[in-house]
Amino acid sequence: MRSGAFSEEPSAASEREPDEVPEELPTQLRWRVSTGFAALKCGVTVVLVLAAVFLADDRRALTALVVAALVAGGYALRDVLAPVRLAADPAGITVVTGFAGHRRLGWDEIERVRLESRTRAGLRSELLEIDTGDTLHLLSTYDLNARPADVAADLARIQAISGSPR
Repeated sequence: MRSGAFSEEPSAASEREPDEVPEELPTQLRWRVSTGFAALKCGVTVVLVLAAVFLADDRRALTALVVAALVAGGYALRDVLAPVRLAADPAGITVVTGFAGHRRLGWDEIERVRLESRTRAGLRSELLEIDTGDTLHLLSTYDLNARPADVAADLARIQAISGSPR
């Protein structure tokens, strides 16, 4: 890991010295999509399919409902096939890639982990960016079921356990 790899907003967790690792922090952590959110996507898919069945006489409504059901079903299927979006241990991290694949990255392969915050239409969104130089992995609050700032702090602590230079 290169110097300055973890840049994040100040928080209580980031004010600790890098060598201070809390005893209660497990050496392996996983962040996954919320089960409730995945169930909601499945429910929306079922409702859209049922609406398509009842509105089969109207071609335009049927087409719109089928397309919406396929999109919602695709997202729901991804949540079922790859619920764990990020896993970390002292050897490195595993991130979800593509539709439902996984990629293992050693700490030395990661150039930078940072937070990206944006405000649009009065709403603030945060993304966790994991940059390997060749690829950029973006994970949202919905992917992680946790605040990206908290996940970045946990990744920094696990990376410190590994003994890899920052």
